[in-house]
Amino acid sequence: MAISLLNNIASLEAQNQLQSTQSKLQSTLFQLSSGSRINSGADDAAGLAIANGLQANITALTQSSQNANTGVGALQVADGALAQVTTLLNRAVTLATESATGTVGSGQRGALQAEYSQIQTEIQSIGSTTSYNGSQVFNNAAASIFLSDGTNSSTIQANQINLTSAGLLQSSGQSATLSASGAISANDTVTVGNTVYTFVDASNKGAAATSAISVADASGATKETSTAAKGAGAVDVLIDSNSTESQQTQIQNTLANLAAAINGGTGAGVVYQSGGNANPEATAATNGTTVSLTATAAGIALGASNGNATDANGNVSVATTSAGLGLLGLDGSTGMLSSAGAGTDLSTASDAQAALAAINTAIATVASDRGNIGAVINRLQAASNVEGVQVQNLTSAEDSIMAANIPQQVTNLSEYSILNQSGISALAQANSAQQSILKLLQ
Repeated sequence: MAISLLNNIASLEAQNQLQSTQSKLQSTLFQLSSGSRINSGADDAAGLAIANGLQANITALTQSSQNANTGVGALQVADGALAQVTTLLNRAVTLATESATGTVGSGQRGALQAEYSQIQTEIQSIGSTTSYNGSQVFNNAAASIFLSDGTNSSTIQANQINLTSAGLLQSSGQSATLSASGAISANDTVTVGNTVYTFVDASNKGAAATSAISVADASGATKETSTAAKGAGAVDVLIDSNSTESQQTQIQNTLANLAAAINGGTGAGVVYQSGGNANPEATAATNGTTVSLTATAAGIALGASNGNATDANGNVSVATTSAGLGLLGLDGSTGMLSSAGAGTDLSTASDAQAALAAINTAIATVASDRGNIGAVINRLQAASNVEGVQVQNLTSAEDSIMAANIPQQVTNLSEYSILNQSGISALAQANSAQQSILKLLQ
């Protein structure tokens, strides 16, 4: 190669090689200091995308495992509370069995009843005060445990119960059924608890707020007609009188309007006229030309207090003035909506025997609830274990992509350090080589 004054090709080559060596040395130092093979998108764009996706999966699975463990904690609180309820119910069995025998006097039954009432109160307290993370445990709502790996998700439902002494220690009450055998006329009424439902035709539509008052003269003729506000417990129900429909369809739609009025919702065919408030003592469901009535929690409480809207046995009263409507309780009685759970007590031997049956049913109910809770706990723990294994495997996969090969990088560090030093020396030699031209000019 000719000796040139214009360019120092050897120096340029040495610079290029030194720059390449220093770039590799820098990358090696980055990997050794961070422990990561990929420190920027330029290192491995595809690998970085895969690793970031795996990291998102790992994060979601880790939180899902925590969600499952939190759900287990809440259910264990519920299970522990129900275990105490079972203990209380077992004591109630003893009290009821003792009160049911004929050798116990009224004074002794009074003492037994006093303790039994305290048991009922404590069960009620457990149901209303047991909480987890500030939320009531027994709220009759399904707690949804959300699990996800960042891509796919699932939900585990933990069915909770509404734990009340009235709900557990209840009598064997049944619902009542309204049955329509003929046409329903205007001004016919159905009374459920404290609420009166009056059937009106289309001409009186929207008159729910008032009722007519007629004053007769001595001969019996109407002298004056005025209107007055109806009571708070009065609701008008519109009769479906569509002439294009069959009588059975009209009756079905009218009863659907009645059920809607009781439930505070929208009826079928035509809409009932009311203030939109649901009956606090009962709910209703239609099936053709029948309406099934079931006591609500308020109805249960009403029955327990033996209020004006109940009979002597604590059943919510239901009455009808319609010739086309007949009311029959499923237990064979008429005119009453049994307020199931209206109360068990130990006041008499027969009451104690009835209470004993209710207590045994309550024990079985609590045992079933605890079994369901235990099943969900096992499922959540299994899900948490699976997620732990997934996190382990995904972490291993992510590590294989991101982690630096430390032994290899230590070897590279030695190699590139030596090359860097020799490159600097070679560059110095290349730069000094041009000075040899001066000797030719001497």
